Amino acid sequence: MAPSSTYRLQFSRDLTFTDAVELVPYLNTLGVGALYASPLLESGAGSNHGYDVVDPTRVSAERGGEEGRKALVAAVREAELGFVLDIVPNHVGVEVAKANPWWWDVLEHGRGSRWAGHFDIDWDAGPVLLPILDADEEKALGELSLSEDRTELRYYEHAFPVAPGTEGAGTPQEVHERQHYRLCSWKRGAAELTYRRFFDVSTLAAVRVELPEVFADAHREILRWVEAGDVDGIRVDHPDGLSDPGGYLRRLRAAIGPERWLLAEKILGVGEDLPVSWPIDGTTGYEALREVCGVFVDPDGAGLITQFAAEHTGVKESSHAAERRGRREVADTILAAEVRRIAALVPVPEAAPSTDEDPGPAADRVREAVAEFLCGFPVYRSYLPEGRESLDTAVAVARANRPDLADVLVALHAAMLADPEGALATRVQQTSGMVMAKGVEDTAFYRYNRFVALNEVGGDPGRFGVSPAEFHTALARREASVPRTMTTLSTHDTKRSEDVRARLAVLAEIPREWTDLVRDWAARHPLPDPSLDLLAWQSLVGAWPISAERLSSYLGKASKEAKLVTSHVEAVPEVDEAIAAWPKQVLADAELVSEVERFVSRIAEPGWTNSLGQKLLQLAGPGVPDVYQGTELFEYSLVDPDNRRPVDFAARRALLARLDEGWLPEVDAEGAAKLLVTASAVRLRRYRPELFTGYRAVPAQGPAAEHAVAFARSDSLVAVATRLPVGLAARGGWEDTVLPLPGGTTDWHDILTDAPVDGAAPRLERLLARYPVALLVRPA
Repeated sequence: MAPSSTYRLQFSRDLTFTDAVELVPYLNTLGVGALYASPLLESGAGSNHGYDVVDPTRVSAERGGEEGRKALVAAVREAELGFVLDIVPNHVGVEVAKANPWWWDVLEHGRGSRWAGHFDIDWDAGPVLLPILDADEEKALGELSLSEDRTELRYYEHAFPVAPGTEGAGTPQEVHERQHYRLCSWKRGAAELTYRRFFDVSTLAAVRVELPEVFADAHREILRWVEAGDVDGIRVDHPDGLSDPGGYLRRLRAAIGPERWLLAEKILGVGEDLPVSWPIDGTTGYEALREVCGVFVDPDGAGLITQFAAEHTGVKESSHAAERRGRREVADTILAAEVRRIAALVPVPEAAPSTDEDPGPAADRVREAVAEFLCGFPVYRSYLPEGRESLDTAVAVARANRPDLADVLVALHAAMLADPEGALATRVQQTSGMVMAKGVEDTAFYRYNRFVALNEVGGDPGRFGVSPAEFHTALARREASVPRTMTTLSTHDTKRSEDVRARLAVLAEIPREWTDLVRDWAARHPLPDPSLDLLAWQSLVGAWPISAERLSSYLGKASKEAKLVTSHVEAVPEVDEAIAAWPKQVLADAELVSEVERFVSRIAEPGWTNSLGQKLLQLAGPGVPDVYQGTELFEYSLVDPDNRRPVDFAARRALLARLDEGWLPEVDAEGAAKLLVTASAVRLRRYRPELFTGYRAVPAQGPAAEHAVAFARSDSLVAVATRLPVGLAARGGWEDTVLPLPGGTTDWHDILTDAPVDGAAPRLERLLARYPVALLVRPA
C-alpha cells in the first residue's frame, strides 16, 4: 500500500538510526505518511549516501547496526508511519577491496572464486584491471610492497590479496604479475577496464542480479526485513543499469508481494511511459519535478536569455546539439571501455572494411558506429523485446549523422532485433543509459548554461518552461495512469534544490535586468570559461547567501564535469586554482556584494512565491509526494555533497510548534510559510485521503487569469498557486480576476489561513491576500 506522503532521510555517520529515532515524533507531527530511508546496508566507511554498498548481507554498523535499525523500525511503527527503503541492486563498492568480501575473494581466487559470476567481468580479456595507480604507472609499481606474512599486496593505503600459492619468493612487483588482477594507472580505466562499472565510477563494480543466485545473495538481508514486516515500500536505484530491468522487477515483486509499494528510479523522457510489463507503482518523480517547476518559468524570457548566452560564450548552439556533443565525448573517452566491449560483439558486414570517407580499419569503424548509435537514443534506453521505437530512432539518427557508417549500423540494429536477449542487445541497452547520464546530466547540463533552472535530472533545457495546458495534461495523465507514483522537487541527486530553481525562475521574468548585471559582473570578475561565468552568477544569486567554500567546491565540480577547460581526468592546475579562488575574490569585492544583495532582495519575494507554489502543487497533486530532508523550509543547496549538509531539525520543530499554536507567519526568509504549506498539505493527505482523488484543472477568469494555476482533486479540494509574480505585480495585481470553484457552492475553507472563502467564485485578490497560495477544502 502506498503511503500518503514520504520524508526522505539521508543516513550516514552524521545521521544515525538513533538520531532518526529522535526525529520520528517530528515527522509524525509534521504529518508525513512514511519515513523514506537512503540505503541502509553496509557501505564504505564515511559514506554520506550509502550507494557504495560493500556487504549486502548486513546493515551498516556506522549508521547504528542491526539493533539501531530495529529501534528505528519500532519507533516508526509506534508512530503509525510507513517505512520505505532505498536499495542498490546494480553495483557494490570496491574502493577498499578488503571491505567487500565478495570482491576480495574474486581478486584472491580469480575465475575460481565462488563470487566470480556475481560480477560482470570479461575474464577472456585477462586479469582484472584495477585502475588505482598514479599516472606514472612504472614509477607507481615501484611503490608496491608486501605485508609481513606476504598475503597482501599493498600500494600506500590500498591492500589486495595475494593468491594462494603465489606468495613465495620474489619482489612485490613479481608477486603482482602472478595475481588474478593487475594494478594499473587510474587513467587507463576508461578505455581498458575489464569489469562493468556504475557509469564511469571504477570504485563501483556492477553485479549480475539477473542471475537467480546473485539476486538471492544480494537481497537476502533486505527480504528478511520485508518478511519481518519492517518494510512497506522499496525504491530501486538505477534499474537502467541492469541487463533485464523488467525481469528483475518482476522477481522483486514476487519476493515482496503485491501489497508493498515498489518504485524504480527511472528517468523518463518527455512523453515517455514506463514499460507496461514492469509490475511497479511508478518512478521516483523526476518527470513531476520538470512539470511542477516548469510551470513557474516565463517562456517570454527565452529570447533575450538565449541571445545573451550566445553573445557571452561566443557559441550559438541548441541544447540538443550540446547534449549530442556531450554524449559523443563521453562515449569516446570515459566510457570507451564499454564501447570497445560492445564493438567486439557486432557482426561486421563483409563490405564494411574501409571507404574513401573513412579510411580507418574495420575495427575502428565498428567502434565509431557503436558510439554514434549510443548517442542517438531519444531516451535513456530501450527494453527489448518490448517496444523498439527508441532503438529505431537511435539507428536513424546515427545514420543521418554518419551515413558512411550505415552498413555497420544496419548490421548492429538487425543483430539486436534478431536476438533481443543476447549479449549485444543487453550491453547496448545497459550502456545507452550510461552515455545519456554522463553525456547529458554530467556534461551538457554543466555546459549549456543559458538558464540553469531547467538543467535538472529528468529535465529538457531546450523546452523553456511548461505551459499551464501542458502542466494540467501531465497531471491528469498521472492520476489516470500511475496514481501511486512518487513525485518530488528535490532529491540527493538534483543539481540544485527546489528553492534555488524557484528563485532562478524569476530571472525569466526580468531577462534584461539580469543579463545587464551579468555582463557587468563577468567583466569585473571573469572565470576561465565564459559558459562557467553563466553558471557561476546564477548559482551565486540562486543560493545566496553562500560561503566562498561552498561555492568554490561547487564550481570546481561543475567545471570538471563540463570538461571544457579542465576535467577530472585531465586537470589543468592553473585553471583549477583560478576557479577555486574566484568565489573568495567576488565576495571580497564589497561594491559587487552590495549589488548582489540588492538584486537578491529584488528577486527574493517572487522566488518565495514560486517556492510556495511549487510545494503546494506537488504536495496536493497526483502521486505520492516526497519531501527531501530539510526542504519543508526554504533551503538553498546546490548539487551533492552540498545537498547532504546537516539539517537543523531543532529549528523546524520549534517553528512547527508555533504554527500549531495558531501562528500565521509572514512570507520571509525564515521559511515558516513553506513549513505551513507542507504541514497543512501532508496532514490533509494523511488524515483525509479521500480528498486526493481525481484531477481537473480549475481555470481562473479575468484580466490576470494567466497568473493563476489551480486544480481540483475531488469535488471537495482545490489547490491554487500564483505564477509569474513579477509580471502580476507589474500589471497592477489580480484586479477583478476570480476563481470559479467546483460545484458552485460557498462552503469552502482555506486551511492555510483557517479562513472561510468568500463565495463560489472568490476574487483572487482576496483569496491570496495573505499567501500567494491557497488550499481549499469543503467539509466532509
